[in-house]
Amino acid sequence: MDKSMNKRVYGILGISSIMGNWNADFSGYPKSLSDGRVFGSDKALKYPMKKMWDNEGQKVLYIKSMKLVEGKKGETTFVPRSLRERYEFLYGASDLKDVKEVLTNLMNSVDVKNFGATFAEAGCNIAITGAVQVGQGFNKYENTTAEEQQILSPFRDATATKKNKDNEDEEAKNSTLGTKIGSSEAHYFYPFVINSLAYKELVSLDVTEGYTDEDYQNFKRTALVSATAFATNSKIGCENEFAVFVETKVDTYLPNLSEYVDFSKNENKNCIDMEKMAELLNTMADNINSVEIYYNPYTTTLKGEIKDAKYFNILTLKEV
Repeated sequence: MDKSMNKRVYGILGISSIMGNWNADFSGYPKSLSDGRVFGSDKALKYPMKKMWDNEGQKVLYIKSMKLVEGKKGETTFVPRSLRERYEFLYGASDLKDVKEVLTNLMNSVDVKNFGATFAEAGCNIAITGAVQVGQGFNKYENTTAEEQQILSPFRDATATKKNKDNEDEEAKNSTLGTKIGSSEAHYFYPFVINSLAYKELVSLDVTEGYTDEDYQNFKRTALVSATAFATNSKIGCENEFAVFVETKVDTYLPNLSEYVDFSKNENKNCIDMEKMAELLNTMADNINSVEIYYNPYTTTLKGEIKDAKYFNILTLKEV
């Protein structure tokens, strides 16, 4: 039975990073383009959401999970599961010949239901385009700089050597040095769109009910708090600071809304300028069902009036 919600959703998810490293490249520095613009990948936004769902006990397929493997010589190693092993861990199934069963299991994974999947295993090659599509999140704060801190380890490296006065190698006696890299301050704005009709073909195959309003509420709930909740060492300064959810008629098409907002700093507070977005949405008001805006009123002011929009405190989720 098709229970897909009869609407599309467009929006923005804003992440602040204060002396944190929201999304590092392989050098450890905040990810950036060749022209120096700092951005965060969609994977950086999705991972805390998947981690939160996993911690809640919901089935998440595309997330790193580990297992212990005993070697031939009796040694034990700690290694990541393969995709097939993760699938078997969640569903207790190893036979991939029944494609309908595999599709049903995949659509019962909360991350696949939202973001889609590429399931490429022997005898079963499946690609699912997700109902939720997230773009790249560009930093809109002009004065962002990368900060590198040196960190002294409490331990020495027992394998390290240094030259003594006779130019002979001897064991190093000092603690090792490390580095921690982060942004002084950055403000990322991610566009997203939810196409409720994305699974129409899969509904006809009777492997899913479609992307339902319950799925949307689960995504929305998690998207508003997962970055703040994901307090690892490098992410401790990263928080959800802004979100927009625009629900439209199912045949209404909007551009990336993140291109219609700007960020600046006033004397005492941050300012998110929504005037261009307000102009766009007010012009299309007849096709818009609702607009919800979440922000931190203690640190941020908003500029621009959107017709009939509701405003919420992103920390308390109460209307302001």
